[in-house]
Amino acid sequence: MATDYSSPEQRVRELGIVVPDYANPPYGERYGTMKGFHREGRTVTLSGMTPEARDGVKLYPGRVGDTVTVEQGYQAARKAAISVLGLMRYAVGSLDEVDAIVNTLCFVVTSMDFSDVNLVTNGAADLFLEVFGPEVGRSTSAGIGVMSLSGGNCFEMWTTIQSKSAVGEA
Repeated sequence: MATDYSSPEQRVRELGIVVPDYANPPYGERYGTMKGFHREGRTVTLSGMTPEARDGVKLYPGRVGDTVTVEQGYQAARKAAISVLGLMRYAVGSLDEVDAIVNTLCFVVTSMDFSDVNLVTNGAADLFLEVFGPEVGRSTSAGIGVMSLSGGNCFEMWTTIQSKSAVGEA
């Protein structure tokens, strides 16, 4: 039986995913001057998201290949992607309004000898495929191993999406 991806909002309910609400309190309240997204026409660039809850509790802080396993890094990437879903909803009103995930830029804090960054970033990519399907959910992507991220997080992603309608369209 084929999976119906016509409503990502329905898919997140079917998958039992709890998407955070970034409208209340507004995104960025804990981070000062940054804004949650920038929208120009149908293109929406979302701020970086980490695997932490709205209250600041982090999932698997540390360094992949040292204090964080590949499997934990994968789960951290998945958690960050769920937060991205919340930011998408905040930016365009509904996950059903997302026409394409254009690209993701993923940063993974790693030990010096860890090179399988893609095995971690797949946590986010796989979640987007589960929610949006291959037509909308598959994006261009880059994964980069880094030495440090804000707050000790092991993962962060920056995402650009395309909405079905432009700013001001009904």
